[in-house]
Amino acid sequence: MIGFVTGLAAEARIAARFGGVVAIGGGTASGAAEAASRLVRDGATALVSFGLAGGLDPALRPGMVVVPDTVVAGGRRFAADAGLAVRFGGLTGHCLLAGDAIAADAEAKRGLYAATGAQAIDLESGSVARMAFEHRLPFAVVRAICDPAERDLPPAALVALDQAGAIGLLAVLRSVARRPAQIPGLLALGRDAARARRALQGVSYRPR
Repeated sequence: MIGFVTGLAAEARIAARFGGVVAIGGGTASGAAEAASRLVRDGATALVSFGLAGGLDPALRPGMVVVPDTVVAGGRRFAADAGLAVRFGGLTGHCLLAGDAIAADAEAKRGLYAATGAQAIDLESGSVARMAFEHRLPFAVVRAICDPAERDLPPAALVALDQAGAIGLLAVLRSVARRPAQIPGLLALGRDAARARRALQGVSYRPR
């Protein structure tokens, strides 16, 4: 039984079509750890970190899907399971960085890319990799790029999620009211997020 950990409720709805069990982490590393732990307690025999990611390598464009070979978390490197990954099209040769916080601007992304060599970043995959390692379970990561390396995230994007992984509309509206100049950036991010979700919906899955 495959357990899927997502950050967002929208990602969970997509992952549910693969037929496993899904837990939402709410877009934080600690939430992802709790979600992965619940899945293991419920009998998951493999873990998949599924959803959106930020690009650190400028070559990764919105909507591109990566199935990384390696997750770098806390100075450790965790190898994804090739046999599990092949169910989602196979490993793509990328390295993903488990971030401690959102890489909110292009300068931060450039620094992380130079320091780690990782091509993408998210907040959940490190927790999933650690949980899989602790319980000797295979894991894989399936992520679609949302915000590319050159993009600064608008402030509203940093306050958008609630703990259930849903968009907190009031928080977004308050942020926009304070800083209306961010609206074009927020719209661009929304378009790229929609592109990334469509890419996730198009991921092929082989049960065995």
